[in-house]
Amino acid sequence: MGRKALITSALPYANGEIHLGHAASTYLPADATVRFLRMMGVEAYYICASDDFGTPILIQSERENKTPQEYSAYWNRRDLADFEALDVSFDMFYSTSSPENVKFAQYVFERLNQAGHIYRREIIQYYCEADGKFLPDRYVRGTCPKCGAEDQYSDLCEKCSSIPDDILDARCALCGAPPVKRPTTHYFFRLSSFAGPLSDWLDSSPNLQKDVKNYVRSWIKSGLEDWDITRDIPWGVPIPLEEAAGKVLYGWFDNHLAYISTALKFLEARGMDGQEFWNSADIYHFIGKDIVYHHYLLLPAVRMGLESEYKLPDYLPTRGHLTLQSKKISKGRNWYIGLRDFLGEYPADYLRYYLLSITSYSQDDLNFDWDDFATRINSELIGNLGNFVNRSLGFTAKSFGGVVPEPDGTDADDQAARLRISSLAESVGSQMTSNHIDRAVRRLMEFSAFFNQYFQRKEPWRGGPGTASCIYYSVNATYSIAVALCPFLPGSASKMWTQLGLEGAVSDMPWDSASELGIRPGHRLGKIYPIFAKVERAGIEKQKARLGKH
Repeated sequence: MGRKALITSALPYANGEIHLGHAASTYLPADATVRFLRMMGVEAYYICASDDFGTPILIQSERENKTPQEYSAYWNRRDLADFEALDVSFDMFYSTSSPENVKFAQYVFERLNQAGHIYRREIIQYYCEADGKFLPDRYVRGTCPKCGAEDQYSDLCEKCSSIPDDILDARCALCGAPPVKRPTTHYFFRLSSFAGPLSDWLDSSPNLQKDVKNYVRSWIKSGLEDWDITRDIPWGVPIPLEEAAGKVLYGWFDNHLAYISTALKFLEARGMDGQEFWNSADIYHFIGKDIVYHHYLLLPAVRMGLESEYKLPDYLPTRGHLTLQSKKISKGRNWYIGLRDFLGEYPADYLRYYLLSITSYSQDDLNFDWDDFATRINSELIGNLGNFVNRSLGFTAKSFGGVVPEPDGTDADDQAARLRISSLAESVGSQMTSNHIDRAVRRLMEFSAFFNQYFQRKEPWRGGPGTASCIYYSVNATYSIAVALCPFLPGSASKMWTQLGLEGAVSDMPWDSASELGIRPGHRLGKIYPIFAKVERAGIEKQKARLGKH
């Protein structure tokens, strides 16, 4: 772990609301990580942007009688508001259509072109005669020639994650008619010439996931195809060549460059050398498994073509897809939960807890289940953690006037409690530094469960010897929980901090303070109240009944 870090998440497409599947794999893990890094003393910044260009936005804006600029700007604002409601806190949330990113993408194109990494050639492209337009990849659907999966995009098979050479049984996604093929001139990036450097990068990058690297190597071994970086549409980054009038860069060429251009914008506005910071920081790109090809091959090859002007990522945390009630999330079939709808019913920390606790550091898919959600919130977050915090602070308020007592001796249980506190920062932190956020949450819940049992064994309500010691260590365990909980449930951690009667922000505390006895005898607590409320069964049944009926 270095002393500086830049964290990005895959860019949300500015063409619809954020749903739970988006939050699970990329935004919540990234947010928890950056909060943890800051508490570790790392100068860490979280950068993101809306992905504004492409045919879907162009077509939908026309349907709504808006310009594509107006349409994408609306979703940029809406997405940011939804993220903020989930306590996902970006240092900067910008856009791929920003002047800075357009200029940067054109600069990168020119650099690569001058270095001989880009060439022109005539291609045959799908054209829909009914709609009168060339069809970009996402508007041609068919059968994947590699795995046989049906109803896949022509540029990405969501089942095997490959980029098909030529989709089978092609049809226009707009009208369903079989498209014809027509010639057009496009620009290509020589991805095939980077097979050796990409293999070397994979071999020399110990922080990249082994399972992901293995099948990326298989793609390289089977042969990389040069990458078509041109689209025949009016909404995109114009190619900076006179002979390319009317053509724009493919969205996957410019959107990952917004990681860099947005970071430069943010850093330089604060008087820093953006390029120097980028190249001296740990770079994290949080992604879902559906865009591995782009981030493990296309993105690094482009940066290599710039002769390492901007360093490659150190970490590419890659996680699986979220299903809903064991079925694939589909907006088209109304089988999804919008983030805004969810947060209108339940607190942000309930969703943060549930998704962070079930999302492993792997490409395994995970499942949002309403019954499991209610069970985990009620039994784990409330019955375990919330119960301990409330009973330890509540008992202090009731029996000691809200003043933390001086310990009255130390027995074996107290010694075990002190040992647990002293090891919490390392126990949870070691999992965070390894990107195993779900395991870190589990360690924290195990800590809370231990202190529930400690409190029960000590029986302070009897008022016998050791009562004061029990309360002293229990209040300090609550202090430890508040600090360690901050990256995961920042709102709840802040409420605990206030109930502990502490000033300032818990997020400003150093991570190691989670293993300190931070509350001294004689300290007065704040007002005590239950932090969490039970998830009622009737509400869950209501939510289940709404699925498919948006």
